[in-house]
Amino acid sequence: MEDESLLEAFWAVTRRLRHRTRVALEPWNISPSQSRALGVLMEHGEMRLSALAEHLRIAPRSATEVVDDLQARDLVERRPDPADRRATLVALTAHGTATGRTIRQARAAEGERLFAELSAADRAELARILRKLRD
Repeated sequence: MEDESLLEAFWAVTRRLRHRTRVALEPWNISPSQSRALGVLMEHGEMRLSALAEHLRIAPRSATEVVDDLQARDLVERRPDPADRRATLVALTAHGTATGRTIRQARAAEGERLFAELSAADRAELARILRKLRD
């Protein structure tokens, strides 16, 4: 029973953070998957669509839809891959980089607001526990 209540509490916090993130993204009219794609490209630079799909853990067809939407908004562009003429790379535009930075700041601020409810010691302990479970 104790494990179940811990699991439910964890999922409730996850849902709360996801909701707050969605609200934080509203000014950009961007979906969480589009935001994640921008973040991956900011962190790793231009890449093939298949690599982006792997990073996002989604099907290549779904990644194509995400990139199509981002490209229509001038946040990413497709470029020929100089190593393989048949392949295409996805890269951030200047507007995409600026938007990605702003979104990253908004998401970080939401996380800070959520975790501000904890003392510094509780935050450090939670970070330690989450890193242990992640690794």
